[in-house]
Amino acid sequence: MKFAKVPLLESAAVIVMLKEMDAVDRFAKITKKEDYKLVPLLSDGISKAEKMGFEIVDGAAHSKERTPPQERILSVLCDIPKDVQNELPMKWEYVGDIAIIRLAPSAELYKERIGQAYAENLGMKTICVDRGGVKGEFRRPDMETIYGKCTESIRLENGIRYCFDVTKVMFASGNIDERERMGKLDCTDEIVVDMFAGIGYFALPLAKFANASKVIACEKNPESYEFLVRNIALNEVGNTITPILGDNLDISGEAFADRIVMGYIQKTADFLPKALKMIKCGGTIHYHDTFYVHEYKDRINEIFSKACADAGCKFSIKEIREVKSFAPSVSHYVVDVRID
Repeated sequence: MKFAKVPLLESAAVIVMLKEMDAVDRFAKITKKEDYKLVPLLSDGISKAEKMGFEIVDGAAHSKERTPPQERILSVLCDIPKDVQNELPMKWEYVGDIAIIRLAPSAELYKERIGQAYAENLGMKTICVDRGGVKGEFRRPDMETIYGKCTESIRLENGIRYCFDVTKVMFASGNIDERERMGKLDCTDEIVVDMFAGIGYFALPLAKFANASKVIACEKNPESYEFLVRNIALNEVGNTITPILGDNLDISGEAFADRIVMGYIQKTADFLPKALKMIKCGGTIHYHDTFYVHEYKDRINEIFSKACADAGCKFSIKEIREVKSFAPSVSHYVVDVRID
């Protein structure tokens, strides 16, 4: 079996990251050897561990109980009503040592026991229930902790470390391809404005991988801003990203940005006039919004036609991408638009 040879002092954080990347064989034991821990890897996890810089060695596997965790969870909870068992979630999302699940209303009376069962059988410190949706202007997640106390963790994604509290900050897993795409853009010598930076979803890959000369990351939510600042330091991009706590409508300057990211939805059009004031002639706006699938092209043209007419500029649509499904017959789209 293949193992990642991880220095003991780094092992606590690294093992969490490897698990989150689905690189670890959770049915094999992690063993200690001298000043290292040997972390058993799935076949798909070998290259992931190599990219992180760890030596890969051969070794004998020491198996754990190989019963799937779903079966173990059901076995532990076999005494609760059958209708509740039938509605227990068989899928979950990992965020470091935190697992996020959804629960049916019938499970409410048993949520503490359920939380403990999932924690023990998934090897997690904390279990949170996603109650669905986000609340308020700051899009705070509706999340409840049913086991454990630590709700802050680090998510490793496409070479970026995102530190956040799952009960305070929304993290959209469905946007992973778009976050990766931002890191693959060529932003050489560009000034980029991220109008809705959050914890650095797009600003971090733009700064770390896209070669932007400067990224202005604006965030209005104080809790998200705190994690934005921490993530800038965590990813060592402090020389590139300038964080701003406040309303993006208050950003000073006109015609100075080569590229603007508008990673917001449903009310994005309200902020387009401000973006058009900041963008240079020939610059690009990455505009996010939700539309009915049968009318998204017409709505995008309508929004930009009106805003650009008011601003005295022209636009051309370079690309429209569907980010993810948002609701029945509604999708989240991102539009790359050139402004002249």
